Amino acid sequence: MPGFAEVAGAVAGDGGIAHFGDAFREQRRLAAGAAIVPLDDRTVVEVAGPERLSWLDSITSQALGRLAPGESTELLVLDPQGRVEHAAGVVDDGASTWLIADAGDAEALATWLQRMKFRTQATVEVRQDLALLGAVDGGVAGQRVLTVSARPAGIPLLWVDPWQAVSAGGHQYAEVSAHPGADLAWLIAIVPREDADALAATLQPEEAAGLLAAEALRIAAWRPRWSAEVDERSLPHESDWIRTAVHLNKGCYRGQETVAKVHNLGHPPRRLAALHLDGSDAVLPVPGDAVFAGDDEVGHVTSVARHHEDGPIALAILSRRAPVGDLVVRTEGGDIAAAQQIIVPADAGAMADIPRLTRLSRRPSAPDPRHAG
Repeated sequence: MPGFAEVAGAVAGDGGIAHFGDAFREQRRLAAGAAIVPLDDRTVVEVAGPERLSWLDSITSQALGRLAPGESTELLVLDPQGRVEHAAGVVDDGASTWLIADAGDAEALATWLQRMKFRTQATVEVRQDLALLGAVDGGVAGQRVLTVSARPAGIPLLWVDPWQAVSAGGHQYAEVSAHPGADLAWLIAIVPREDADALAATLQPEEAAGLLAAEALRIAAWRPRWSAEVDERSLPHESDWIRTAVHLNKGCYRGQETVAKVHNLGHPPRRLAALHLDGSDAVLPVPGDAVFAGDDEVGHVTSVARHHEDGPIALAILSRRAPVGDLVVRTEGGDIAAAQQIIVPADAGAMADIPRLTRLSRRPSAPDPRHAG
């Protein structure tokens, strides 16, 4: 995105602009709703046609048949064994359904959707002419991205991340009184690329933030992402993605049997954990670095950041049988002590080791108060 690349201090990174000179300051301003992030590491896929919502409902994990214009949610595409293949944020404007996918997944997601169309009255298109701008709601930045958002059907294309609360039909495994995701009022505006460039030209350096700042807030909120937490073995239960991306009470879709079985019987094979890393050394792990409990390798790091308040933090996928105490991350620069905070318990989905009836959970969940529809 040339406009943001020309903002003073812009430093390119993997997938986009990493920062604008001071990642900690950018984090603070982003969290306060005073900075905008150009999200070049994500891509828009448009699904149009009169049957788009019923079709997407039938082939993905989310209940979309009655998605109201302006309402935001997210979906997963699962394989027949219930493993995550694709993920996307979802917002509909009454004429098209707009999917926000990680850039590395967008083309593959669109290709899969094309293959699944058959006689469905729907079209699928990757929209490279559209840019994505992120901000935290509650400040001037959120208002500015709303102002420039595309409105092809009269409704602003603004995706409100549902991660702040358990979505209808979802279920939270994290056993915490205050989930850190409640503090992340994350918005993504779908914007014509030329309008995004024009907005960038009006920004002061302190009004822009890079991808490092956005990732730090995501990791602190325990928010999973396709490009980081997903591999060829990933089940949605392992990263607590049932919380917002899976509707447990909807009709059949590919992978549903595994979703129901693991949720009802419990014990997903792996679990997501938050790591608070020893910050006494300048060394940070990288995604893929092994996590050890004593001499036993128990998992690997998926996401890493330096947070402006929490210091060095990470997310890691661990074996279900990994101990709940302190761990060690092994890096090229040496071992790093890591205090573990459990996100998904080892017995997630089950109250005990006794199998329950194979039925979908009826646990009620609070509706998302931010739905615009």
